[in-house]
Amino acid sequence: MSGTIEARLTEKGITLPNAAAPAGNYVPYVVSGTLVFISGQLPLVDGRPEFNGRLGESVSLEDGQRAARLCGLNLIAQLKAACGGDLDRVTRVVRLGGFVNSAADFTDQPKVINGASDLMVEVFGEAGKHARAAVGAPTLPLGVSVEIEGTFEIKG
Repeated sequence: MSGTIEARLTEKGITLPNAAAPAGNYVPYVVSGTLVFISGQLPLVDGRPEFNGRLGESVSLEDGQRAARLCGLNLIAQLKAACGGDLDRVTRVVRLGGFVNSAADFTDQPKVINGASDLMVEVFGEAGKHARAAVGAPTLPLGVSVEIEGTFEIKG
């Protein structure tokens, strides 16, 4: 039976990707008590990077926001796996940590990470509001423009 969050995803036309396998010697998520810690997610589609480049140079603010939204979708896909397929177990998006591949003078990292923050509220409603960091970085894995990690609270 489809839950409330799954119904909301369907209603909004949002399709979650498959949860990606880790690219190194780490796990995609750790469940500790009622918290789920999700490793940094990249803007990948079918395992291939999208939105490569640096904000303030070759990547527009709008594409950076799209990249952040895609990272958010990948976070939710990992969260679904961590919850045994039941997103209704999610009680709160606790925190997102966003990293933006940025030119030295680019200062709109918070606007970029809004792409993921807005998605969390769209999907989880009030429970999607969270604490956050939006940090500029000189480069990111695979040359992508954005990477986002997340912490979520779930029902035990």
